[in-house]
This record gives sequence, C-alpha cells and structure tokens, in this order.
Amino acid sequence: MANALVSIQIIPKLNNADDTFSYVDAAIEVIEEAHVTYQVHPLETTMEGELSELLHVIEKMNERMMTMGAVNVISQVKIVYQPEGIRMETLTEKYE
Repeated sequence: MANALVSIQIIPKLNNADDTFSYVDAAIEVIEEAHVTYQVHPLETTMEGELSELLHVIEKMNERMMTMGAVNVISQVKIVYQPEGIRMETLTEKYE
C-alpha cells in the first residue's frame, strides 16, 4: 500500500509565448511514465505511492520542463506521509 500522497502544481517560467498547456501535458506524461496512481485536478495533480518514488517523479517533471526550454520551474508540493498506508479515497470518500 502507498505510504504517501503528493500533490504538485508545476509552474514553468518561459522566455517566450510558448503554450504552457503543452508543458503541463508533458509533466503529466512524466507521471504516466512512472506508472503511479494519480488524479488531475484543476489546480494541481495528486499522486499516490511510495514517498521516495513520488519525489523522484517530481525531480523528473522539473527536468522535463527544463529540457523543453523553461528558464526555471516553481513546484508547489503538498505531502501526506503515513507509513502504515494511505490512499486518495481515504481523504475523499465522504464526499463521493
């Protein structure tokens, strides 16, 4: 069972008028390549998995932004770490 939930909002700084949505799509592609459970929300994406693995995914997301031409990247991250296990549904089930 996953021991962490990590939400990330990634904000690449661009030099030109590049389409920022293509950067967001690329960041989500990195998550898909990692084969972790995730949900996309309007302002952030939440991943579920082992904390060390999810932090590595965030590192890869930042690297992808740079290879696409970003000047720098701001990553706003929220983490719930619960060694005995946690799932997204645990926090949202009463609202569904």
